Amino acid sequence: MNAVMAIEYRRATTEDVDGIAALHADSWRRNYRGAYPDSYLDGDLVAERRTAWAERLSAGERRITVVADDEGPVVGFAHTILDEHAELGALVDNLHVVHARKGSGIGTRLMAESATAVLEARPRSGLYLRVLEQNTAAQGFYEARGGCRAGRDISKPVPGGGRPFVFLYSWPDPSTLLIEGTK
Repeated sequence: MNAVMAIEYRRATTEDVDGIAALHADSWRRNYRGAYPDSYLDGDLVAERRTAWAERLSAGERRITVVADDEGPVVGFAHTILDEHAELGALVDNLHVVHARKGSGIGTRLMAESATAVLEARPRSGLYLRVLEQNTAAQGFYEARGGCRAGRDISKPVPGGGRPFVFLYSWPDPSTLLIEGTK
């Protein structure tokens, strides 16, 4: 009888760059059409994301990237930047889960892992993120996890050009995201 291994949640290393880049590119192609130019999404997005993630994973202690590792393949990741906003706190800059594994609890656990990392590094910090206005599925996910809509803004310039609208979601007390096994 084969035992099924549990997903391991751990800090990303430079060895994860290819897996993170491939997942990030696939997620953007599936979810960001209409917000990001098609020419950008249809280009060599994996190579561009690989370069971006190689830089991010060597960018220093203010950045925390957690991966969900299913015996090798990266099936999800969350990237958080400490001290990003004076009032809202740490920014979850990216949260992506492999399309076929959405709804399996990986995203919830990644949010909990991010909250744990923030609370360990900055006990008084809040947590927030930006979600594309068009991404109603993500909005529902964050609202189900207690995220409070904290405003609407125009995003920073996106790769390939443009500035879509985003909603800000916040958790003034990130401990509300903790689940059993992440405390």
